[in-house]
Amino acid sequence: MSKFSEILKQPEGRRLEFKEFLPSKSELAKTIIAFANDAGGELYVGVKDDSREVIGLQEDELISIEEKICNLIHDNCSPLILPEISFLLHNGKYIIRTQIFKGSAPPYHLKNKSIDEGTYIRVGSSNRLASKEIISELERCKLNISFDSERVYLKSFEELNIDSFKEFYFEKTSEELTMQVLQKLELVKFEQKKIYPTNALILLSDDTIRREIFPYAKIECARFKGTIPGDFIDQKTIDSNVAKQADEAYKFVLRHISEASVGYKTVYRKNRWEYPLKAIREVIRNAVIHRDYSLNGKDIKIAIFDDKVEITSPGKLLPSVDFNVNDSGQSDIRNKILAPVFKRLGIIEQWGNGLRIISEDLDFYPEISLDWKEPGIAFRVTFFLKNYLVQQELQNVVNESKQELLYLSQKELKKRQQESQHELKETQQELQQELNEAQHHSQYELQQELNELQQELQQELNETQQELQQELKETQQESLYIKVLKFIFEKPYSTNEISKLLGQKSISGQLYFVVNKLNVDKLIEWTIPNKPKSSKQKYKITQKGIEFIKLLQKK
Repeated sequence: MSKFSEILKQPEGRRLEFKEFLPSKSELAKTIIAFANDAGGELYVGVKDDSREVIGLQEDELISIEEKICNLIHDNCSPLILPEISFLLHNGKYIIRTQIFKGSAPPYHLKNKSIDEGTYIRVGSSNRLASKEIISELERCKLNISFDSERVYLKSFEELNIDSFKEFYFEKTSEELTMQVLQKLELVKFEQKKIYPTNALILLSDDTIRREIFPYAKIECARFKGTIPGDFIDQKTIDSNVAKQADEAYKFVLRHISEASVGYKTVYRKNRWEYPLKAIREVIRNAVIHRDYSLNGKDIKIAIFDDKVEITSPGKLLPSVDFNVNDSGQSDIRNKILAPVFKRLGIIEQWGNGLRIISEDLDFYPEISLDWKEPGIAFRVTFFLKNYLVQQELQNVVNESKQELLYLSQKELKKRQQESQHELKETQQELQQELNEAQHHSQYELQQELNELQQELQQELNETQQELQQELKETQQESLYIKVLKFIFEKPYSTNEISKLLGQKSISGQLYFVVNKLNVDKLIEWTIPNKPKSSKQKYKITQKGIEFIKLLQKK
């Protein structure tokens, strides 16, 4: 399969766009500008964007279309953007590929408009007008400076409360946070003989100004009931200084995921968490370290559901990082001042090591899948429980079987009670008749005899009810449905063989019903599926049936 065939399977997104025909001047310019302002991208002309059907272009028109693209980019984009244009031949049809590289002089904008009104960025598969915050970030990228390195003039360093961070820094590094260390880490900067804190130091401080300047530099944690946002089981807002946030968020996750025993390799029990803890901790750390603190109104969100854990961080994935290649040592830093501080504090272990840690930890969890996406100006990583739907289906089968068993047992108990009451009533009528006929006996003796008989009958009724209750309890413990499934779990049996195992003289109607129900529930299947009425036909256990038995054994 060709590389282009693989590209056709990919969805349109941050770095990829398909067009059936050459787009309008404005639309093309916005796409090219958005690619250059972000991670670069590829535009393919001659492909339907919805169906991925290759329509192709006329061979004699390729050169003229190429010239149009070059002229449109040159006349409508500023600063200058140099595209790389090539022709592809796929199944006898020509396509034009226009590749745009990440620009080195952002912000790029429409030439006939100002930077504020003509700068576009890529959000998913669409082009959006950049906000002032994004434009400022693009200008910082051009100058190779980060937001966390900028000075804060609202408060001088001498007025800033960093006592808590000093203690925390000493606890983690055994080093005093002196002025010399602060300067070396670029947490403070001099200007006109005055010392000013940087955005990084404000974020690390516990001063009130941190909440004034960065009210959204926090983590919102929530445990939801079910698989979609809605009812809260628990929630927490973590708004401490950024050096402590990752650890607090990790502890919240631990409170809401399960740990269970997975067997004994030695005399000691071995416990295993429901999710890969190293991978989750690494994603939380990266969310704090690499989030875009320049974006207002956006915080980190950690959402735990019955079937997944989601971690969303403000700011798109850095252009040089490919999350699909998560076993390679990739490293790019958005917050150039905070990152070295986090490394000293032990929050970062080694540059470019995070994706490898995530990949290696996931290798031990084949039942977990990892997914990532960029919803708007954010980056989201999700850990999914692959077997959640299967477990839910098996649990539903168990619940339905219990309800059916309970209904049948209660119905049988009611029938037996009615029969006992009827027998008691008939006996009382017979006694009354005997009492009327035996007039030669004394009234006292007859009444005494009647009372004794009534007591005996009542005792028999009580014993009968106790026996029925015991039968109901035993029936609830193991129904015919489960008995038959356990027989077939051991080895394949025919319906006649199962009937004999149950001690039946002939195959009962109830056994036919149960075998058919197990087959419909896909817990058993025919050994000869293409000959249902074969004399050699038997039933064998399915994979779903094995999982059902395991679930019963656990319960």
